[in-house]
Parts: sequence; structure tokens; C-alpha cells
Amino acid sequence: MEEQELIASLQKDDTRSFSLLLDTYQKPLYWHIRGIVKNHEDADDVLQNVFIKVYKSIKNFKGDSKLYTWLYRIATNESLTFLKKRAKQAQISSEELQDRIIDNLESDVYFTGSDIQIALEKALSQLPEKQRLVFQMKYYQDMKYDDISEILGTSVGALKSSYHIATKKLTSILTQD
Repeated sequence: MEEQELIASLQKDDTRSFSLLLDTYQKPLYWHIRGIVKNHEDADDVLQNVFIKVYKSIKNFKGDSKLYTWLYRIATNESLTFLKKRAKQAQISSEELQDRIIDNLESDVYFTGSDIQIALEKALSQLPEKQRLVFQMKYYQDMKYDDISEILGTSVGALKSSYHIATKKLTSILTQD
């Protein structure tokens, strides 16, 4: 099914189309969200919120962007909102929350990364939010800058700069003795 057909069907409340949307995007969106919130249960909760929001607002989708980037923009915003709420509830800064999340990665039964992966996650947590997001989207998900630009609402030039700075900072952090 072409994207325009899918959107039209979704806007008519076609449940088969929504199932197709879920089948197509559930796994990649989960991993995108998981890259931001780091925890399996939290990623599942945020993913559920994303699809509820998509279901409720698909009728308002005008097609100014690709469906893919619209979904990722919602997933990114929901993930960041979730983290901000979590930090506020714990009465800590976003940076302190990131530190706690990374510290909990080693005990997370759903995290199967190596010591090198944990070191990279710890280094990533030290980056500013935007650099971290750009790096994760480009490095882990191999997204195109044009798509990241639509998702984050930032120019391609600024994204390339953020990615370059992020890689330099990560290299510096990871090579410290």
C-alpha cells in the first residue's frame, strides 16, 4: 500500500490500516524510543502513548511531511516529555536522571550490550540532548539528515555540525585515561 493510500485509510478509521501501521512501525519506533529512554518497560509505555496519539491525531495529518518522519517526531517528543516528567517526579535534573538511567543499564535484564556498549552509553549521556539525539539517529538508526531535520525541526547544516561535534566529544570521552 502506498503511503498516501495508507494515510487516507487511516483517516477513515480503517482498523486494517492501523494494524499495517503497527506492523510496519512498531519495532523501529520501539528501538528509537528505547535509544532515548534506555529502559524496556519505559520504552513500551512511551510506544503505547505514541500509537494512542497517532490514532487520535491521524485525521489532522496534512501530509506536509512523510508519515515516517511524523511518527518519529511524535515518538521523539513523547520520549523527551517522558524523561522530563520522570526527572521532575524524582526532583532531579535531566542530567542526573540520565546518569541514573545509565547506571541502571548494567542491571537491566533486557540490555544485552557489552562493556564497550555501556561505555558508549555513558559517554552519550554526557552530551547535550540535541547532540545525543542526532548521534543516535544518525549512528544507530542510519537516518538521513533530511529525515532527522524534519523530525527535530532543525536545518541539515546544524544537524551535520551537531553530529560532528558529538563524535568529537565522544572520541574525547572514550579515549580519556
